[in-house]
Amino acid sequence: MKYKLLGHSGVRVSELCLGTMTFGEDWGWGASKEESRRIFEAFIAAGGNFLDTSCNYTDGTSETFIGEFIQGQRERLVIASKYSLTMRKDDPNGGGNSRKNMMQTVEGSLKRLQTEYLDLLYLHMWDYTTPIEEVMRGFDDLVRQGKVLYVAFSDSPAWVISRAVTLAEQRGWARPVGVQIPYSLASRDVEREVLTMARHLDLAILPWGLIGGGVLTGKYNTESGEPRRYEGTSDRAKNIAAELGKLAAEIGRSPAQVAINWVRQQPGTVIPILGARTLKQMQDNLGCLEFALTDEQMSRLSALAGFSRGFPDNFLEDDEVHELIFGTSYDHVMNHHRR
Repeated sequence: MKYKLLGHSGVRVSELCLGTMTFGEDWGWGASKEESRRIFEAFIAAGGNFLDTSCNYTDGTSETFIGEFIQGQRERLVIASKYSLTMRKDDPNGGGNSRKNMMQTVEGSLKRLQTEYLDLLYLHMWDYTTPIEEVMRGFDDLVRQGKVLYVAFSDSPAWVISRAVTLAEQRGWARPVGVQIPYSLASRDVEREVLTMARHLDLAILPWGLIGGGVLTGKYNTESGEPRRYEGTSDRAKNIAAELGKLAAEIGRSPAQVAINWVRQQPGTVIPILGARTLKQMQDNLGCLEFALTDEQMSRLSALAGFSRGFPDNFLEDDEVHELIFGTSYDHVMNHHRR
């Protein structure tokens, strides 16, 4: 395991992050406490130091398990949690991005995790109701109190995150260091805005859903007794899984490893979040560290999705537009700002 800087910060995190939404059986499909501990220990043994959870994962059980597992090694670990999703569905202030919910959620997470601080706190999902100034000042207050060390955004529009970074820089508040997003070979929408923004603003890119809930492993292409979180998977996703499986067989790797590395090898500071329901799955996922896809293999996989970034990228990268802007000099300019 190698380590990367967490975006615009000095903290070093493992090049893979352990996602713990599967820790606990409260939602009907997760891992038992014993299996969760085995997954955790396998990740730590591989050199991992970066853990991802949330206040609501398995109704708080994920944080509770982690709080027990990290005893005796808290200081060497980088623990991320999130606020925004409700823990009290009948309470209008039980969820959302407000300062009130932020403060209440962090206090609950600290108790369940048995720690005095979070290394990283994410806004989990943008609620379209809370002023961004309220969020950023609340983040800064928590950092100044020492209850949170770094802040970041998850599942939010690019314009929100961009404004958050600008406000933080202008007002001397805690600056976001990362963005967590769904990203896989079968789901590339974030390439249109979010990933470009993250690279230009020095935000770590923390993708989840790397294998599409298991879709890219090919298990939805055949009848099997394996648990399935998604039904009605599209033919497009199944076709991508089938072709990905062919390449995986050619190079002697599992489809999951190939799917993870396609994401892991994208430009920018990319730190994939690994999710697993069993120790066997986690061990297989960690195998992605043993190899890299070639440029030809990356291009072959990218072509499967038939993805287009659309306007404005496709328009602004057109040769005719380049000529309109640069005349005949475009190919002679060494532009380090390009993607």
